[in-house]
Amino acid sequence: MKQRLLATLLFVFCAVSFAVAQNPVDVMVKEWERAKAYTKEYLEAMSDSGYALKPTPQMRSFAEQMLHLTDANYGFASAITGEKSPINFGDSEKSTDKSKANVTKLTLAGYDFVINSVKKLTPAQLNENVKLFGRFDMPKGVAIAKLFEHQTHHRGQTTVYLRLAGITPPQEKLF
Repeated sequence: MKQRLLATLLFVFCAVSFAVAQNPVDVMVKEWERAKAYTKEYLEAMSDSGYALKPTPQMRSFAEQMLHLTDANYGFASAITGEKSPINFGDSEKSTDKSKANVTKLTLAGYDFVINSVKKLTPAQLNENVKLFGRFDMPKGVAIAKLFEHQTHHRGQTTVYLRLAGITPPQEKLF
Protein backbone atom coordinates (compact mmCIF):
# COMPACT_ATOMS: atom_id res chain seq x y z
CA MET A 1 0.00 0.00 0.00
CA LYS A 2 2.82 2.41 0.86
CA GLN A 3 4.44 1.71 -2.51
CA ARG A 4 1.19 2.43 -4.34
CA LEU A 5 0.81 5.66 -2.39
CA LEU A 6 4.41 6.57 -3.21
CA ALA A 7 3.82 5.84 -6.90
CA THR A 8 0.63 7.89 -6.87
CA LEU A 9 2.34 10.81 -5.15
CA LEU A 10 5.24 10.61 -7.60
CA PHE A 11 2.90 10.78 -10.56
CA VAL A 12 0.81 13.56 -9.06
CA PHE A 13 3.98 15.56 -8.47
CA CYS A 14 5.14 14.93 -12.03
CA ALA A 15 1.74 15.81 -13.46
CA VAL A 16 1.59 19.07 -11.53
CA SER A 17 5.22 19.93 -12.31
CA PHE A 18 4.89 19.09 -15.98
CA ALA A 19 1.31 20.08 -16.70
CA VAL A 20 1.76 19.69 -20.45
CA ALA A 21 1.44 15.92 -20.11
CA GLN A 22 -1.97 14.33 -20.24
CA ASN A 23 -1.17 11.26 -18.19
CA PRO A 24 1.63 9.70 -16.13
CA VAL A 25 2.92 7.68 -19.08
CA ASP A 26 3.38 10.87 -21.10
CA VAL A 27 5.25 12.40 -18.15
CA MET A 28 7.54 9.38 -17.94
CA VAL A 29 8.25 9.39 -21.66
CA LYS A 30 9.11 13.08 -21.55
CA GLU A 31 11.48 12.52 -18.63
CA TRP A 32 13.17 9.57 -20.35
CA GLU A 33 13.62 11.64 -23.51
CA ARG A 34 15.24 14.36 -21.40
CA ALA A 35 17.50 11.78 -19.72
CA LYS A 36 18.53 10.40 -23.12
CA ALA A 37 19.40 13.88 -24.40
CA TYR A 38 21.38 14.63 -21.23
CA THR A 39 23.28 11.34 -21.41
CA LYS A 40 24.01 11.96 -25.09
CA GLU A 41 25.67 15.25 -24.09
CA TYR A 42 27.91 13.32 -21.68
CA LEU A 43 28.77 10.76 -24.35
CA GLU A 44 29.63 13.53 -26.81
CA ALA A 45 31.60 15.57 -24.28
CA MET A 46 34.05 12.79 -23.41
CA SER A 47 37.06 12.52 -25.70
CA ASP A 48 37.63 9.30 -27.63
CA SER A 49 40.55 8.38 -25.38
CA GLY A 50 38.54 9.24 -22.27
CA TYR A 51 36.25 6.26 -22.81
CA ALA A 52 38.99 4.07 -21.30
CA LEU A 53 39.50 6.38 -18.30
CA LYS A 54 39.19 4.76 -14.87
CA PRO A 55 39.52 7.05 -11.84
CA THR A 56 40.95 4.07 -9.91
CA PRO A 57 41.81 0.54 -11.06
CA GLN A 58 38.82 -0.88 -9.15
CA MET A 59 36.30 1.39 -10.86
CA ARG A 60 34.58 0.96 -14.20
CA SER A 61 35.89 2.95 -17.13
CA PHE A 62 33.74 5.73 -18.56
CA ALA A 63 32.65 3.33 -21.32
CA GLU A 64 31.87 0.58 -18.79
CA GLN A 65 29.73 2.97 -16.72
CA MET A 66 27.66 3.83 -19.77
CA LEU A 67 27.39 0.18 -20.83
CA HIS A 68 26.33 -0.81 -17.30
CA LEU A 69 23.65 1.88 -17.43
CA THR A 70 22.60 0.48 -20.82
CA ASP A 71 22.31 -3.12 -19.61
CA ALA A 72 20.14 -1.98 -16.73
CA ASN A 73 17.95 0.05 -19.09
CA TYR A 74 17.29 -3.03 -21.21
CA GLY A 75 16.94 -5.45 -18.31
CA PHE A 76 14.69 -3.36 -16.12
CA ALA A 77 12.50 -2.12 -18.97
CA SER A 78 12.01 -5.63 -20.31
CA ALA A 79 11.13 -7.00 -16.87
CA ILE A 80 8.76 -4.12 -16.13
CA THR A 81 6.95 -3.83 -19.44
CA GLY A 82 7.14 -7.36 -20.80
CA GLU A 83 8.80 -6.12 -24.00
CA LYS A 84 11.42 -8.55 -25.26
CA SER A 85 14.87 -7.04 -25.00
CA PRO A 86 16.87 -7.21 -28.23
CA ILE A 87 19.97 -8.06 -26.19
CA ASN A 88 20.66 -10.48 -23.36
CA PHE A 89 21.16 -8.96 -19.94
CA GLY A 90 24.83 -8.09 -19.48
CA ASP A 91 25.75 -8.21 -23.18
CA SER A 92 26.38 -4.46 -23.42
CA GLU A 93 28.95 -4.55 -20.64
CA LYS A 94 30.64 -7.55 -22.27
CA SER A 95 31.17 -5.60 -25.50
CA THR A 96 34.80 -5.63 -26.53
CA ASP A 97 34.26 -2.50 -28.63
CA LYS A 98 34.36 0.28 -26.06
CA SER A 99 34.95 3.01 -28.62
CA LYS A 100 33.11 6.30 -28.35
CA ALA A 101 31.09 5.54 -31.49
CA ASN A 102 29.99 2.08 -30.36
CA VAL A 103 29.25 2.99 -26.72
CA THR A 104 27.23 6.00 -27.89
CA LYS A 105 25.26 3.85 -30.34
CA LEU A 106 24.56 1.13 -27.74
CA THR A 107 23.67 3.56 -24.96
CA LEU A 108 21.25 5.63 -27.03
CA ALA A 109 19.62 2.44 -28.36
CA GLY A 110 19.08 1.36 -24.74
CA TYR A 111 17.30 4.62 -24.01
CA ASP A 112 15.17 4.16 -27.12
CA PHE A 113 14.17 0.72 -25.87
CA VAL A 114 13.04 2.15 -22.53
CA ILE A 115 11.17 5.04 -24.16
CA ASN A 116 9.39 2.82 -26.68
CA SER A 117 8.53 0.25 -24.00
CA VAL A 118 7.12 2.86 -21.62
CA LYS A 119 5.06 4.42 -24.43
CA LYS A 120 3.16 1.12 -24.74
CA LEU A 121 2.03 1.18 -21.10
CA THR A 122 -1.31 2.52 -19.96
CA PRO A 123 -1.70 4.57 -16.79
CA ALA A 124 -3.55 1.63 -15.21
CA GLN A 125 -0.59 -0.68 -15.88
CA LEU A 126 1.66 1.58 -13.83
CA ASN A 127 -0.21 0.35 -10.75
CA GLU A 128 0.18 -3.33 -11.63
CA ASN A 129 2.73 -5.17 -9.53
CA VAL A 130 5.93 -6.56 -10.97
CA LYS A 131 8.59 -8.71 -9.31
CA LEU A 132 12.09 -7.54 -10.22
CA PHE A 133 15.01 -9.91 -10.04
CA GLY A 134 12.75 -12.56 -8.54
CA ARG A 135 12.48 -10.81 -5.19
CA PHE A 136 11.39 -7.17 -5.27
CA ASP A 137 7.61 -6.65 -5.55
CA MET A 138 6.44 -3.18 -6.49
CA PRO A 139 4.10 -1.34 -8.85
CA LYS A 140 5.46 -0.94 -12.37
CA GLY A 141 5.48 2.84 -11.97
CA VAL A 142 7.77 2.56 -8.95
CA ALA A 143 10.02 0.12 -10.81
CA ILE A 144 10.36 2.58 -13.70
CA ALA A 145 11.23 5.31 -11.19
CA LYS A 146 13.94 3.05 -9.73
CA LEU A 147 15.35 2.47 -13.22
CA PHE A 148 15.36 6.23 -13.77
CA GLU A 149 17.23 6.65 -10.50
CA HIS A 150 19.77 4.03 -11.58
CA GLN A 151 20.59 5.70 -14.89
CA THR A 152 20.81 9.10 -13.19
CA HIS A 153 23.21 7.66 -10.60
CA HIS A 154 25.61 6.20 -13.15
CA ARG A 155 25.48 9.20 -15.48
CA GLY A 156 26.18 11.38 -12.43
CA GLN A 157 29.21 9.28 -11.56
CA THR A 158 30.69 10.03 -14.97
CA THR A 159 30.82 13.73 -14.10
CA VAL A 160 33.99 12.90 -12.16
CA TYR A 161 35.42 11.13 -15.21
CA LEU A 162 34.85 14.19 -17.37
CA ARG A 163 36.47 16.45 -14.77
CA LEU A 164 39.48 14.12 -14.50
CA ALA A 165 39.81 14.31 -18.29
CA GLY A 166 39.83 18.12 -18.07
CA ILE A 167 36.36 18.42 -19.59
CA THR A 168 33.58 20.60 -18.20
CA PRO A 169 30.47 18.43 -17.81
CA PRO A 170 27.31 19.39 -19.71
CA GLN A 171 24.99 21.88 -18.05
CA GLU A 172 22.35 20.09 -15.99
CA LYS A 173 19.11 19.38 -17.84
CA LEU A 174 16.67 19.36 -14.96
CA PHE A 175 13.82 20.56 -17.15
